[in-house]
Amino acid sequence: MTGAPARTLLLWCPDWPVLAAEIVDGVPATGPVAVLHANRVVACSERARAEGVRRGLRKREAQGRCPQLTVVEYDPGRDARAFEPVVAAVEELVAGVEVVRPGACAVAARGPSRYLGGEEAAAERIIEHVAQSCLVESQVGIADGVFAAGLAARAGRVVTPGGTPEFLAGLPVEALGRSALADLLRRLGVRTLGDFAALPAGDVLARFGFDGALAHRLAAGRDHRPLAVRQPPADLTVTSEHDEPIDRVDAAAFVARALAEQLHERLAGHGLACTRLGIEAVTEHGQELHRVWRHDGLLTAAAIADRVRWQLDGWLSGSNGRAGARAARPTAGIIRLRLVPDGVIAQAGLQAGLWGETGEERERAHRALSRVQGILGPEAVVTAVLGGGRSPADQVRLVPWGDERLPARPGPPAGARAGEGTPPWPGRLPPPAPAVVLPSPLAATVHDAAGEPVVISARLAVSAAPARLVVGTGQPAEIVGWAGPWPVDERWWAPAEARRRARFQVSLADGAALLLAVESGQWLVEAIYD
Repeated sequence: MTGAPARTLLLWCPDWPVLAAEIVDGVPATGPVAVLHANRVVACSERARAEGVRRGLRKREAQGRCPQLTVVEYDPGRDARAFEPVVAAVEELVAGVEVVRPGACAVAARGPSRYLGGEEAAAERIIEHVAQSCLVESQVGIADGVFAAGLAARAGRVVTPGGTPEFLAGLPVEALGRSALADLLRRLGVRTLGDFAALPAGDVLARFGFDGALAHRLAAGRDHRPLAVRQPPADLTVTSEHDEPIDRVDAAAFVARALAEQLHERLAGHGLACTRLGIEAVTEHGQELHRVWRHDGLLTAAAIADRVRWQLDGWLSGSNGRAGARAARPTAGIIRLRLVPDGVIAQAGLQAGLWGETGEERERAHRALSRVQGILGPEAVVTAVLGGGRSPADQVRLVPWGDERLPARPGPPAGARAGEGTPPWPGRLPPPAPAVVLPSPLAATVHDAAGEPVVISARLAVSAAPARLVVGTGQPAEIVGWAGPWPVDERWWAPAEARRRARFQVSLADGAALLLAVESGQWLVEAIYD
């Protein structure tokens, strides 16, 4: 590649995975927080660093250095979603932004420096705008090329044009972000980027391969590619304003049809289709109503119109609450209606069914359940999603019909084999899974053949074989078979959240099978087997 790298302005948000956890999940970034991936720290807060926590530490070692450490699992999707408002704020001032990674974005420095009064003035203006718009602290670095600008951002520096090789020369080889290469270079006596850049390019390629040759170019201040700027997404939202407030269902249905066709045409013009639709309405008295509808197939114009009509019917008739309850009707008619395509895909990006789009029976069922939701509210129709966990109650999450079917905890459900990168959940129950999980465990007592209470010691020794079970104030039932105990010792490092229990599977003389648990000396019935 020939020619000098273009001047690049890079905005960097320190400890972004920690800050993203605060923005999305509410984890206070001011406390000792560490983000873990594959049981190692990949980012930590300033308070955690003050306690000795560093990147690369194992979870147990980090918690040993800081017992109050709050551990957050690494989630690249969460980091990207939280960073989107920051990128949008930068795009309000400059065009052609490239997201290098969540927490860092770059832009060609020439344009901002010309109309914002110079490179330093542009950096200050962007930092101030991001702080005011997103309440996020950031640093900006400017240098020749993205790699050098990223290192300059960590120091908050503006490297003079042509001074990038000199700026890089004094930095350690660890700045390349390649730990194996940096370790090898140090053992060979190459300690700085300047030392590495001074080596002949041919010898570097022969000794370290293509990735080493790329690192050699970066160390010399020569980027391997230009900026890949992102294109801001098109505004697909459609809005309908009304001088006369809509307070009748038939009028709302007419508006819904026209607005749905307008949205469908706009999506088709961009080659897109909608899978998640946001319906927003504002009444004459300023009341705001919002609902998001999901669909696992393509939302056609008719499907969009149906959902808008159902939702407006629910709002205007006041039947929009939970099952068995009625919500208060709006105090005035609707004067503004917006349709926001919250989830879009390329129209050719959805696999059609073997005999049609999604199947006639499936579509009828989806329309019926969605209709019930429009009348009774989204929580009235739920479906179970299996995920990871140690107890049956931990593995099931109820989600509203049509919402994203994401498990509450990562990992396979009970009885499934853990895949690569999923938690193994040691201590989880072996198959089969219980058929009924009780919402609240029932208190019980277990006695041996002599009538004495069965006790579990701290070392999980059973005092005697269980022989009789009494649930609440019921009649004793004979236990004809049992298995266990399966111990679970959770969050032992946090005394306020620690939980230690042992679980048993028992079969009764009447053919029933139960899942029992012992916690703090109390027997509980947690689930029933079919």
